[in-house]
Amino acid sequence: MSIEGWDITALGAGRVLPVVTAPEPVLSRVGEAVDPTDPRVVALAADLVATMAVSPGCVGLAAPQVGVGMQLFAVDVTDHPKAATVHGAFVLANAVIVEASRWRPGREGCMSVPDLTGDVKRAGRIVVTGELPGSGRKVTITTDAFEARALQHEIDHCNGLLFLDKVSGAHAIYQRKVYL
Repeated sequence: MSIEGWDITALGAGRVLPVVTAPEPVLSRVGEAVDPTDPRVVALAADLVATMAVSPGCVGLAAPQVGVGMQLFAVDVTDHPKAATVHGAFVLANAVIVEASRWRPGREGCMSVPDLTGDVKRAGRIVVTGELPGSGRKVTITTDAFEARALQHEIDHCNGLLFLDKVSGAHAIYQRKVYL
């Protein structure tokens, strides 16, 4: 099944949570699989969406980034200039990449590593399976370009990895530019 017909507003209003930064231990642990129909998981999904909404430039946020070791993340690349395919705002639980192709490097940043960016090689086309919080409906998402990169980044968070774990070396890490 696709993500079509799922309404993110069904999650309800969420709370804005503080984002943890490296080297917080939760960021380097594999998150636990969740029951997407559990009301606590649904509430956390709403919290992820609310936290993203108040974070400028944020296109994805995983549960470990708010201090919760679970396999849950939100993504929304709507209106991002690098996005080609856009599925709108959504949250996935227990997501797994089942196909990946068209590998290419690209610059990434992260709210949990606020001072750095890095070049990471990622698939330019992926197929991901996961479950929608609230309904527990299993979905398959096929995407590419920037949305594919965002999903891979958030799935990495759920698996205890930061983009820094994926760069090819120190030469591929940069100080984040600050715009005043």
